[in-house]
Amino acid sequence: MECSNNKKCPSVSLMFQVGENASYHRMGGCDQSTDTCTNRTCRGHEVDIMHFSIGNAIPGRLYGGNPIDNRDGNGGDRFGHLVDLYAWNPHCRYLDGLSPSGNDSSAQNNWQGAWWHDSFGVHSGFVEEDGPYASAGQKGKYYFEFSRPLRTMDHLQQDVQFTIGQTSKLAVAFWYPVDGNPWHGSAHYSINCDWVPLDISVGSSVLNKVASTSGSSWDAASAFALLLSVVSLCLSIFIGYRVSKTKSIIPFTPMDHL
Repeated sequence: MECSNNKKCPSVSLMFQVGENASYHRMGGCDQSTDTCTNRTCRGHEVDIMHFSIGNAIPGRLYGGNPIDNRDGNGGDRFGHLVDLYAWNPHCRYLDGLSPSGNDSSAQNNWQGAWWHDSFGVHSGFVEEDGPYASAGQKGKYYFEFSRPLRTMDHLQQDVQFTIGQTSKLAVAFWYPVDGNPWHGSAHYSINCDWVPLDISVGSSVLNKVASTSGSSWDAASAFALLLSVVSLCLSIFIGYRVSKTKSIIPFTPMDHL
């Protein structure tokens, strides 16, 4: 479970439609060549891609966007190769912020993610010196978790922008080194042969439950506050009465008579 060659380790990728004419097939479907594809000649064919190759990524650690690579203004990840890309077709694929017509220093990697395998016996986390993390040939499942803000600062049609309550178009690919042989780009598994819908749910049932719970909590807090106010008022009246009664009993003695 350790390899320095990314193509001898599993990799996973997410692809989202950005341009209205971007197709699942041919990664956006722009018919331009490497020498002629630009944001003008391929306008409307943009797809947003997140690719994670786990070759040098420690299990359970977070990779992707980081201050060092984001400072350089691109979608790279020098630590774990969880990169943020865009494409117009398989031959015109670039890190966010990089393009044939010039680079944009405001771009960044907005993705973060981690991976795990259920054959690992340690659940408190690994460090680099623990590799290899398991013996070769272990059967089990790989787990990948990814996160990204719904909206990004992108202004170049390189990132998909998610909206709560709306549907985005998604594709998922998985590469695996069969019999220990390195995988190649077109030899991947896919969850479908076309776009699949990704619903960004508003979570109304959860919100309603939270609102109901908050309402009942507020009622209880209000009742307790009212009770505390009444007790404080009664206590103040009692203390005032005792003080005034004590003053009427104890005679006042001027200082010059002492």
